[in-house]
Amino acid sequence: MPGWEMITNSSPIEILKNIVDVLLVWFVFYKLITIIKGTKAVQLLKGIFVILFARILTEYLGLDTLKWMLDQVLMFGFLAIIILFQPEIRRALEQLGRGRLFARSAMQEEEERDRMIDAFNKSVSYMAKRRIGALISIERETGLSEYIETGTPLNSIVTSELLINIFIPNTPLHDGAVILQKNRIAAAGCYLPLSENPFISKELGTRHRAALGISEVTDAITIVVSEETGAVSLTTNGDINRNLSMDEFEQQLRKVWFGAEPETSSTSFWKWGKQKNG
Repeated sequence: MPGWEMITNSSPIEILKNIVDVLLVWFVFYKLITIIKGTKAVQLLKGIFVILFARILTEYLGLDTLKWMLDQVLMFGFLAIIILFQPEIRRALEQLGRGRLFARSAMQEEEERDRMIDAFNKSVSYMAKRRIGALISIERETGLSEYIETGTPLNSIVTSELLINIFIPNTPLHDGAVILQKNRIAAAGCYLPLSENPFISKELGTRHRAALGISEVTDAITIVVSEETGAVSLTTNGDINRNLSMDEFEQQLRKVWFGAEPETSSTSFWKWGKQKNG
């Protein structure tokens, strides 16, 4: 077998160079796909693949006229690609010039995190000032599908406007919890299990008990806005942080969602009886 003889006769350095060459080509294609992902270029790329497939099919079926027409399309295809993909090509070159092309995925993830934190800040601040009750659970490692099924499916992008509208009183979805799954609003009006902990302060209402209940059986993060006082609370791993300022809320949310778990604060289990309202 000539191919096998070529491999066996190659030196380890040549084999290593070939492996690196293939990996680099794969990496370049992967980066190009991440650049055009979510843009109209994806549809254009699908169209190009359809044309290539049709060209191969005409060769096999002997459709000479159609084959000639597709040959003309492909002949000028390179120029057409430059024109059609001009925004994506320009963006890629700009990122390459800034040295950001290969860090794009990490940057996109960080930008998405900042966007969601900002959406939560705006919505929670708005609802807290107006004493609009809210209950928002964020799925982490433990799945929340059984609770999502109890609500109304949304599968929506997280925005402050949508969160506020969901919890406006007397609207169809304002009762129950909003659940986030994979950085999207999976459902609203969901039912969460109430905590059965006998040591919970009697000051805590149903929303807080539900937030604690879901944090006791899953690793979800839950945000609570009190309808009586407008106080903001955060629950995770069976603990509750109450009466948070907006700065404290953002800091705690970032820690438990994207970073290390914060140390138990003065608003933990032992302090519930001393806290006022929620």
